[in-house]
Amino acid sequence: MSDQREAVRSNAKYLRNVRPIDPEEICEYVEGNPHPAVVRQHLRELAPEPGLELIEREDGTFVPVEDDPVSPNRGPVEAFPADYSRALEDLLVERYGANWHADASGDLLRSTVRRFKERYLEGRRVEYDDDVAAGYAIYHLPGYYAAVQYALDDLAERGLLDRSLRVLDVGAGVGGPALGLADYLPDDALLEYHAIEPSAAADVLEDLLPETGRNVHTTVHRTTAEAFDPATLGADGDGEERFDPTAPDDGFDLVLACNVLSELEDPAAVARKYLRALAPDGTMLAMAPADKNTSIQLRDVERRLEDQQVRPDADEDGGTGTVTVYGPAVRLWPGERPADRGWTFDTRPDLEVPAFQRKLEDAASEDDPDHEPGEFVNVDVQFSYSLLRLDGRRRIDVELDTGDWAKMAEMDRHVPNRIDVVGAKLSRSLSEDGNGRGRSGPNPLFKISDGSEDVDHYAVVTKETALNRPLLEADYGELCSFEQVLALWNDDEGAYNLVVDEETIVDRIG
Repeated sequence: MSDQREAVRSNAKYLRNVRPIDPEEICEYVEGNPHPAVVRQHLRELAPEPGLELIEREDGTFVPVEDDPVSPNRGPVEAFPADYSRALEDLLVERYGANWHADASGDLLRSTVRRFKERYLEGRRVEYDDDVAAGYAIYHLPGYYAAVQYALDDLAERGLLDRSLRVLDVGAGVGGPALGLADYLPDDALLEYHAIEPSAAADVLEDLLPETGRNVHTTVHRTTAEAFDPATLGADGDGEERFDPTAPDDGFDLVLACNVLSELEDPAAVARKYLRALAPDGTMLAMAPADKNTSIQLRDVERRLEDQQVRPDADEDGGTGTVTVYGPAVRLWPGERPADRGWTFDTRPDLEVPAFQRKLEDAASEDDPDHEPGEFVNVDVQFSYSLLRLDGRRRIDVELDTGDWAKMAEMDRHVPNRIDVVGAKLSRSLSEDGNGRGRSGPNPLFKISDGSEDVDHYAVVTKETALNRPLLEADYGELCSFEQVLALWNDDEGAYNLVVDEETIVDRIG
């Protein structure tokens, strides 16, 4: 480290707990009296360093980040922010011209979106060039930006998201989860963000990241998830040791693996590799689209990793080193693990249509026989996710007793009786009155789980009453008790239906 940089660092460490660090003051104590702007740049680069962890305030001074955890969001994510929209449109104008959405360039982008959507539905891998990256950003950025924030609520609600975060984003793509994370954090939070992205999507990502806040420190590593070695992040640009992400007491606070596992040859092996780089109290957030194949695959990876000891050297006080499913899936019976197909996803309110999607949609030719109205508008927020930790913590830490509750693994012996059951609500309504995915019928229907089931279980509301309405009001992932629910086998669906009617009492368990 240069003498000048080391002098700035030493002064900052001395002053951080005394008073706000002012670059104009520090420059007087550094040999050569560098300009305050030079000192400020040094401070910005040093800010995420362990032992400093500084945030820059609006007045240009630096102070230590607070210890208080991040609070959860209040209310839905309503729109993709205008700053990011403008940055994306600037990139599109630079690449394709002012009329990027029209004429030949618009036709190219529309055909590109159609092509990668088709390949995705066929289960084929999408190869990213500049055009695919641009089309992917137009179509997917808003939904992924919103989805990650809803998933982070599960951590923030329980005080598990610190104001100082070291994050590794595996397969960062064009940046939807990165931007969502940056906006989820308050202005006085410190984010050290590392992205792994080998494709042309990284060009879009690098254009958008500068729009994040002053206390977001970003680095993009242009390599594959399989090739990247987290240990290479153990030193800064001057060779000074910063942290060892593979050490028992160090590592990343959050590892993101969003919409990438389905594109890997061995997703469980890659996820296991990055779980080893978690801090003892860190979390891996894996996400996938809500469609059947990728959602089921995500749950399969989760189950293959569960109970594996990936950090045998983990600190005894900070973690066990063994993979635990934190949520939203539950494990309510000791020693039991689910073996159903695992198709569970959350659905949140649609976003406002961003201008760049509207432009691409409205410029489609009326003579195009392949065009379907709304084809290039994608503001749905539907996603599957899994939160994995190494400290044994679960979002819902409950152990049931067969003396009080029926176990879903033994549901065959309860049909066709009325029973008492506890389960997590793991879907919004799947009926035709809901979003129509997977099941049909006029009655509200929800996937439920207690973590022991071999086949799918659904709660079907045939008669709504004040006593069973809590099921309709419960949030995704929330635990509910069902008293006097009727257990039936649905031969057509190959699943158990738990009928909620006028005799059933449902309570939300906090």
